[in-house]
Formats: sequence, C-alpha cells, structure tokens
Amino acid sequence: MSGVRKRVVARGRVQGVFFRDATQRRASSRGVCGWVTNRSDGAVEAVFEGDADAVASLVEFMREGPRSADVSDVEVSDEEPEGLSSFEVR
Repeated sequence: MSGVRKRVVARGRVQGVFFRDATQRRASSRGVCGWVTNRSDGAVEAVFEGDADAVASLVEFMREGPRSADVSDVEVSDEEPEGLSSFEVR
C-alpha cells in the first residue's frame, strides 16, 4: 500500500457528539482506511491510512469535529502504513 498513516488524538467535548460516526462516514467517502475509538480519558483516537490528501482532510476534520463537538486539542503523529483495508469504529 502506498500512502501515509497518521494517528490523531482529539480532546475536548468529543464523546457523545457522534464524533466516531461522522469520522467513519468521512473516511469511507474518501477511501481512507483505519479506525476510530473513544478512549477512557475522554479523548477520541483515530488512525488514518491512505492517500496523503485524503488523510490530511480527515486530520483537519478531527481538529473541528462534528457540529456539536468542541475540540480543544489535537495531537497528530506519523506512523508507518500497515496496509489496512477498511475503516472501523472500535
């Protein structure tokens, strides 16, 4: 698989606002693979793999989230792609 992989952690009011569902829909529509999950510390964590531009658009979405979210902080790190083939909510 060619492309990039990013791990993103969004903090703020990010749980209970359909963040994971909105992320999955956007990832699927852009052909991005990976996963998104609620963390026990109240953050939302996601991994995105795919075309660099498509992944960048998902990272930007994580900075704002869905309409009812209030994102206060986002951490982004680069990782080596693993060749994921789908996107899932965990």
